[in-house]
Amino acid sequence: MSWAGGLAPALSAGWNVANTGAVASGLAHAYGVSLAVVGLFTTGLFVTHALLQVPAGRLCDRLGARAVGAAGLATTAAGSLAALAWREAGFAIGMRALAGVGTGLSFVAGSDYVRRTIGTPVAQGVYGAGSMAGGGVALALVPQWGSWQAPFASAAILAGAGALVLAAAPPERPRTTEPRRAGPIADRRLLPLAAMHSASFGLSVVLGNWVVTLLERAGDSRTAAGLVGSLVLVLGIVTRPLGGHAYGRRGLLRASFLVGAAGVALLAVATPLPLAVAGAVLVGLAGGIPFAPSFAGAAEVRPDAPGAAIGFVNMAAAVTILAATPLVGLGFSLPGDGRAGFAAAAALWALAALAVDRARARAGSEFPISDPGDAL
Repeated sequence: MSWAGGLAPALSAGWNVANTGAVASGLAHAYGVSLAVVGLFTTGLFVTHALLQVPAGRLCDRLGARAVGAAGLATTAAGSLAALAWREAGFAIGMRALAGVGTGLSFVAGSDYVRRTIGTPVAQGVYGAGSMAGGGVALALVPQWGSWQAPFASAAILAGAGALVLAAAPPERPRTTEPRRAGPIADRRLLPLAAMHSASFGLSVVLGNWVVTLLERAGDSRTAAGLVGSLVLVLGIVTRPLGGHAYGRRGLLRASFLVGAAGVALLAVATPLPLAVAGAVLVGLAGGIPFAPSFAGAAEVRPDAPGAAIGFVNMAAAVTILAATPLVGLGFSLPGDGRAGFAAAAALWALAALAVDRARARAGSEFPISDPGDAL
């Protein structure tokens, strides 16, 4: 039951990351707005999601992960249900912001719950796989629903069910250390881990929101584009658990960023379809590997405030999504019909390989992180 309670927030958060991007063109038509405005549906979610990451971690450290996670899932369900009441873009963006409050609370809480009940790097990888599965399945299924209500109704159902599951899950183990005064946001040892997560997860989400539109513009059908786009997120189901075994293996982590960058470059070409499929496969597989090392490493860097440390690392990825999603969408108005944004993402993904060596080994640590003296 601990696994079910931990995976419920992951599935809901992942679904909300991709559900509106999966039907971006349909939403633009239904609401009578541009694709750039539809991009704000995701931006609205991630404004509050990003702002809540560190506070959510601190709440988990004080109140317990299960309670915070259940409250977050209930909030996501409420915001998603409310979005069905009025088909107006500004209102929908506001309700997505409310849903983002819920995902901000529940995603960090779910990770902390898994850490405090199961407690292994592989378990963190499985948790991450759940969030990737939610996003990937949303990319594949939401376009088949054929209605503007699909992203919101499906998100409400998933979050509501998840809140019930987490509320019924067993309680987590009590804390063994007291929080110290200096917050993890002031600890530079977390910055390389944040950069790794921002590239592997943050850019995956950005690409997942626009890859369907890119392939549709290149001449592929909505069904084919949705299935290919889902690979960007859903293949993380395989490699995020495997990433738990990469804990401490810097060579493998560096290689994952370079392979991911190559995959994004193939997606930028967009045609022919088999080339796009190959790119999506590489991005999906490579993007899952750094998740467990990033989160488990953050908790190890700050054992006095592990929830807040994980929140900081995930906040960096959320800010990446917040900033890059509308920028990549804006690229569809430039020559190349969206390819320039994907090419820029490929360059950033490759540069993230440099962060692996910045996370240097600490004495007695299994994962390569900085020396304790690096704390500000």
